[in-house]
Amino acid sequence: MKVLVLGSGAREHAMCWSLSNSPLISKLMCAPGNPGIAEDAQCINIDINNNSEIISLALKEKVDLVIPGPEIPLVNGIIDELNKVNIKAFGPSKEASKLEGSKQFTKSICKLANIPTAKSEFFSNKEAAINYIKNNKLPIVIKADGLAAGKGVIIAQNEEEAINAIENSFNGLFGEAGKTVLIEEYLEGVEASFFALCDGVNAIPLANAQDHKRVGDGDTGPNTGGMGAFSPTPNLTDDLNDNILNNFIQPTLIEMAKRGSPFQGILYAGLMLTKNGPKLIEYNVRFGDPECQVILTRMKSNLFEAILSAVDHTLENFHLRFYDEVALTVVMASNGYPGKYKINSIITGIDEANNIKGVKVFHAGTTTDSGKNILSNGGRVLSITANARNIEEARILAYQAIKKIKWSNGFYRNDIGKTSF
Repeated sequence: MKVLVLGSGAREHAMCWSLSNSPLISKLMCAPGNPGIAEDAQCINIDINNNSEIISLALKEKVDLVIPGPEIPLVNGIIDELNKVNIKAFGPSKEASKLEGSKQFTKSICKLANIPTAKSEFFSNKEAAINYIKNNKLPIVIKADGLAAGKGVIIAQNEEEAINAIENSFNGLFGEAGKTVLIEEYLEGVEASFFALCDGVNAIPLANAQDHKRVGDGDTGPNTGGMGAFSPTPNLTDDLNDNILNNFIQPTLIEMAKRGSPFQGILYAGLMLTKNGPKLIEYNVRFGDPECQVILTRMKSNLFEAILSAVDHTLENFHLRFYDEVALTVVMASNGYPGKYKINSIITGIDEANNIKGVKVFHAGTTTDSGKNILSNGGRVLSITANARNIEEARILAYQAIKKIKWSNGFYRNDIGKTSF
């Protein structure tokens, strides 16, 4: 089969790396891809936020299955468009993608399906939002309603921070995504990520994970798309996994099916494990990044066969298996991220890092120059992933690999996996 993956980050690199092992795939393509992905798939440079370009490429290459990595093509309705031209695709419809594309939509699903989540209110008026802040308990959480690349969440410790966050959102910091804001109670506990593979009716759990969203050591500084992750997380016990599958994921699938928009694809629940049990922070409708890297390097089952089972609505007969080991990934990012940063600085030592047994370096934001040097080309640039018998051994391996990489314009957190924040 001919397969087209959409995306250019470390998540898509991990997906292509895993898919390249499938004997069922005769040709693996990725659009637009990156230099790391090019080792596993043919990279084709198109705009994946333009549905017509994706359709044209898929028809030209006679693609049998399209697998979007990031959320924007899904929210843009690429699955619906591919289905219209009889091309199979892995992921939710435009309507079902609202679970990520609109926090307001997700909160309505939570209410109808009795899914535990934080108390919240939505505002499209700045003054009303500020007034709400002044009359509620701090700290408090302010979120842009739409997609903001993981950066539209502010945990305000005081009134001044909260008001600044509201003003920034309404003044266009997050574009259209911030025209409506969600103000939510602050939940105390430990964050965890739960991933389920869904076929519209059935859901089977993937490996769980825990990521580190804050930019700085000790879980300090602003939120990012993710600075590292590890899998599995000891915070999600077997009982908690069953609780989440039965009381969060399955009720969501039932409610989406009732609406005529059955959910097929990856449903990713971002959770807060509170003293009163797990509560939903948000849904995403695709693999997380960097969680994807630590989940797929642990996967024993064939990823492509799992995806086909979801697309063909036969998950009830599929059994996912994972290696009994720990995977940990550390993100190397450009200085200044998640704010302004420079690109096109040379990175060396990636091959040396990859030569360490148990280590795989996934490219996130890279490109090449005319001399084939690897250059930085984004905020998050590399995802150094290590698999070992336990979390401490995985940490040691990952940071040993990072020391092999020479990049003057990059930084990373030193405490990934050290503490469960």
